[in-house]
Amino acid sequence: MDSGSSSSCLFQSIQITLFLLFISFALVFCVFSFLIYIFRLKPLCDCDVCTAYVSSSWTKEFRNLCDWYTHLLRKSHTGTIHVHVLNNVVTANPDNVKHMLRTRFDNYPKGKPFSAILGDLLGRGIFNVDGDSWKFQRKMASLELGSVSIRAYAFEVVGSEITNRLVPLLSSVCGKEDGLDLQDVFRRFSFDSICKFSFGLDPGCLKLSLPASEFAEAFDTASRLSAERAMSPSSLVWRIKRLLNIGSERRLREAIKLVNALADEVIKQKREVGPSKGHNDLLSRFMINIDDDRYLRDIVVSFLLAGRDTVASALTSFFWLLSQNPKVRDAIREESDRVMGPTTDGLASFDQMRKMHYLQAALYECMRLYPPVQFDSKFAQDDDLLPDGTWIKKGTRVTYHPYAMGRMEWSWGPDCLEFRPERWLSKDGVFSPVNPYKYPVFQAGVRVCLGKEMALVEMKSVALALVRQFDILVAGGHRRPQFAPGLTATIRGGLRVVIEERSVASTR
Repeated sequence: MDSGSSSSCLFQSIQITLFLLFISFALVFCVFSFLIYIFRLKPLCDCDVCTAYVSSSWTKEFRNLCDWYTHLLRKSHTGTIHVHVLNNVVTANPDNVKHMLRTRFDNYPKGKPFSAILGDLLGRGIFNVDGDSWKFQRKMASLELGSVSIRAYAFEVVGSEITNRLVPLLSSVCGKEDGLDLQDVFRRFSFDSICKFSFGLDPGCLKLSLPASEFAEAFDTASRLSAERAMSPSSLVWRIKRLLNIGSERRLREAIKLVNALADEVIKQKREVGPSKGHNDLLSRFMINIDDDRYLRDIVVSFLLAGRDTVASALTSFFWLLSQNPKVRDAIREESDRVMGPTTDGLASFDQMRKMHYLQAALYECMRLYPPVQFDSKFAQDDDLLPDGTWIKKGTRVTYHPYAMGRMEWSWGPDCLEFRPERWLSKDGVFSPVNPYKYPVFQAGVRVCLGKEMALVEMKSVALALVRQFDILVAGGHRRPQFAPGLTATIRGGLRVVIEERSVASTR
């Protein structure tokens, strides 16, 4: 009896202790949140930039944070500003970008703060690590993505998705007034394509019924909530929420758990089957060199993140711009008719796409104005001096801003806000690239995007298939997009469009 009473008292004591610990954590979190609120009312730095950022007063004049940064960077005589409350130097100066991505590359890694933000989702994947781990993954990825067989496989995957799902879906809504959300369609398309390419898995998001995918939804949630961590006034906010497993951090944990479970199951099944020459997806090829399944999962999920949202973002912006600039759309059609013939059937080959310089120029011009990744940050390992004279203290976050860089008059001329693909063409009509540090949409230097050419082929394939077969009209007129917070540029509320079948005869 005494033994039972002792056990009961011990159990009650443990319950009380755990309850008190939870209450203590909750109180600490509340106090910290209150301090953050006070800080927002009266920031430690009272300069105009910091006051506007903390109070969000910039929203009275600008629809997007990236537009406000662009405004500040335009006014700066160096093309660089300092947001003191974030300990963040932001630059649109190409010389500074070259310094960060090439000259002093080793001094500007992703850094621990960035790795912590995406660590739960990406783990030790290539986009979340530095040093030897990054070098190993990059070397392996470079060998695989550069192979003819895997590029041919990617082209096959994209072509199949366009022919069997994307075009039939758009044909099914032709003439319907309610149309569809083109951004959602492109996200589904790119998710199906990248899952096939990365995992050898078909989630079927782009089937005619537009089914809900538990995997896609979990991946969306995990990406969005991971990005929201970066917007917290302090990392302590999301760290405490994660510790207590509450709010957005609880939803993030549940979403990542689902993503990891599916990825682990795919890896397990492939391990049981064993390597096969007939399997060209990245996972099958990486499995040959990597025995650690958790490490393997992190690597492939990283490629999933990079290949899905960036392509969908670029395509969404591209068709929004075409709707505002029908002359560019018509020029793309004329060029494709010269190269492919006037019929709208069939997909363009590699060789045919290489001959379409205007299409390449239009895509580059689109991403100059609307880069899929609007900014990228590094963390200085040691004190440094940027080429424009800006002093960088150790531990400072240094951000280069491709969105703003594409809107600098001193870099692109007085027509920098115009969508004009001709700026990329020589007098002979040949595409002419610019300094990558002036146009770091695909990064530059040591970290230049390995999937750049594959992404461009995917975007060209989609653009040609749709431009040649459909007239796509954006609902809501000429209002500029408003972006939702995230790792990539996503239009808030989507992009509602009406689809009409194109009459070839009437446009010739």
